Parts: sequence; structure tokens; C-alpha cells
Amino acid sequence: MNTLIDVTLNPIVGILRRSGLLANDLDYHIVRASMVIMFFFFGYQKWWAYEADRLVPFISNGPLIWWLYPVFGHQGASWFLGVAEWTWGALLFAGFWDKRLGVLGAVGSSATFIATVSIIPFMPDGWDASAGGFPAMTGNVPFLMKDVVLLAVSLYLLKQDVARVTSPVAAKALS
Repeated sequence: MNTLIDVTLNPIVGILRRSGLLANDLDYHIVRASMVIMFFFFGYQKWWAYEADRLVPFISNGPLIWWLYPVFGHQGASWFLGVAEWTWGALLFAGFWDKRLGVLGAVGSSATFIATVSIIPFMPDGWDASAGGFPAMTGNVPFLMKDVVLLAVSLYLLKQDVARVTSPVAAKALS
């Protein structure tokens, strides 16, 4: 079986290595660009009433974001989240050129997804009783599960940007 895997993968790995696609932090840049795009689209949705209505079960059951309604009201909470998402996206975008700004964006992004992942255990009817409950997701929980990956991506960008800011080469360039 190993021989079959080697015969199949070795030419593919060789082509990718020679193409240069795997060099120069391409993965890091694609992850950053993906987060910028994601924050742009998700932030844009927050400006419209349909999204403000869609957010009700998430905000109402969020142990870290429940306070948005008493402070900002129904539409204001959605606008607040839109501004926050565009802010984190803009800082992540600026992180292509200035890793210090990337750190700020990654911190905000991480906080965003910590807040949304924390909703999962509190979402009513999130686990299908007819399928035995947990781990059979239902309702809004499957939508929130993507945020587990987005939290991991945010932490990856944070680690990468902090490492770049604190490297001896970066320290010299900043001084």
C-alpha cells in the first residue's frame, strides 16, 4: 500500500515543489486573504434588517454577547457586529504590510470566534433528541461549528504575526 501511495503522491509533490506554490508563505497569505474576504461579507450582512433578525437566537443565547441588545438595541447590535467585523478584516488586510496591525486584527478575530463558539452549548434545540442528542447537531449549531475552524485560523494568524513582529529581523526594522 505504501508503494502505491508513493507512486501516486511523489510526482504530485514534485510538481508542487518545483512550481514554487509551496514557497514564500503562500498558505499564510491565502489564510489571511480568506479571513479578510470572510469578514467583508459577514460584516456587510450586518447592515440589513434580515440579518439583524437572523442574529436573534445567537445574540440572545450568547454568554459573551447577550449584552448587545440592552446596550445597542436590535438593529444596533447587528451594526456593532458589522463594524467590529469590518474592523478586524481591515486590520488583517493591513497585516499584509504591517504585522503589528495584523496582530490587532488576529486578536479581534480570535475574540469574535471565542464569543461565537461559546454560544454552541447554550443554543436551544442544538442537539437532535431523535438522534440521541449530542453530537447530532441541529438548528443553528451546525452553522456555528464553522467558527471552531475560524477560531483556529485566527489563532494561527495571531501566532504567525506575533512571531514575525518579535523576530530579531523585524525588531531591527521597527526600530
